[in-house]
Amino acid sequence: MTISAREPDILARATLGDQSAFEELMRMHERQVLLTSLRLLGRLEDAQDAAQETFLKLYRNLRVFGSITEIRPWLYRVTVNVCRDLAKKRGLLAHETPEFDIAVEDGRVEQIGLEQQRVLLAEALRYLPDKERAAIVLREIEGLDTNEVAVILGSSAATVRTQVSTGRARLRGILTRLARRKHGV
Repeated sequence: MTISAREPDILARATLGDQSAFEELMRMHERQVLLTSLRLLGRLEDAQDAAQETFLKLYRNLRVFGSITEIRPWLYRVTVNVCRDLAKKRGLLAHETPEFDIAVEDGRVEQIGLEQQRVLLAEALRYLPDKERAAIVLREIEGLDTNEVAVILGSSAATVRTQVSTGRARLRGILTRLARRKHGV
């Protein structure tokens, strides 16, 4: 969610009730909110519901912003929380790590294409615990710095570093098993 030079003005107008400014604010951030939701939830339909709920919360809480000039950290925090709530409500909690009884050939995982890697990553993210998934998505995929992620998740930078490190290690194992299963290795 990049900030544009016009965002403070648009946010101020939206806060005062300007509907077109709110719609512009939504357009500025809708893609990133949807992508973040998709990465956290793993299904487009659920991500669309989460994005809609995120913007509904933004609309309801615009007056809280007052003189704030950037909503990006708030939107990330709300997106993560909405996704967690939706996952709990719909039973989309992290699955157990998949187990596969398939013989393994060394080097096979590296031979899959980039698009296949993206698909596997999206699937593998669903197997991480919520907090690790959120830390990985925000830090490694969205590119936020550790301190920003800590603020968004309401934790410390050290906790975020641990969650990212643990999540990466789990992802490596999950990705290897998923790749082997999908490619019959």
